[in-house]
Amino acid sequence: MLRTLIVDDEDHMRDSLVKLLAKHCPQVEVAGKASSVATGIKALQELHPDLVLLDIQMSDGTGFDLLNSLPVIDFKVIFITAFDQYALQAFRFSAVDYLLKPVNPELLAEAVERAGQLIQEHHNIQMQALQENLRNIERQNKKIILKTTENIYLLDLNNIISCESDNNYTCVYTSDGEKILVSKTLKEYDNLLAGCGFYRVHKSYLINLAHIKRFEKQDGGYIILTNDLKIPVASRKRDEMLELLEKMAE
Repeated sequence: MLRTLIVDDEDHMRDSLVKLLAKHCPQVEVAGKASSVATGIKALQELHPDLVLLDIQMSDGTGFDLLNSLPVIDFKVIFITAFDQYALQAFRFSAVDYLLKPVNPELLAEAVERAGQLIQEHHNIQMQALQENLRNIERQNKKIILKTTENIYLLDLNNIISCESDNNYTCVYTSDGEKILVSKTLKEYDNLLAGCGFYRVHKSYLINLAHIKRFEKQDGGYIILTNDLKIPVASRKRDEMLELLEKMAE
């Protein structure tokens, strides 16, 4: 299912899109609706949708303002607007499509189908990379340097259990029971360690796949690590995480 957020400042348009999606796009789950740039940003932070149907002209700004406010756009966008002069600007954000109001149901269904295909292709690429990482874990003997205000640590990557975001800092948990606070963001470590058997299971947590002890299904899902840390799994990562665990057991 494509978890979808509708952002439009017209009540009747949001309701109309919900009905069109229910009738013509059975693969869509409407996760939420927002009526402005501000509420749209809040909904994105809370819901982490796969797809956003985004209006351009809204009472407190534009859909472009919303996208420009985000550090990362990790969802697909279909612009739905009454204005045709913004198409070029829309596609600079790698929009899946640009639909004019009133919305043609067939064009909407085609755009949603295309968004689903792009998301699936991206998912397949990610899973292939993760599987390759898993095959390489035992062959890796890489080290990493962590600098704090008081110390410089030289750690084997396999001794890092997880990394947790702390605003602009990252707390690194090691198999020796240490907690090392480093003045780099979690995103930086995600980029650095993505090819080394680490996985961003939640916006606040990066885990070492070699240190997974079990997956608990309650309350959306948690990963229990070898140091007994309980790490939440983001809702949009749950299916991918379960698929990854299946691959790890093969």
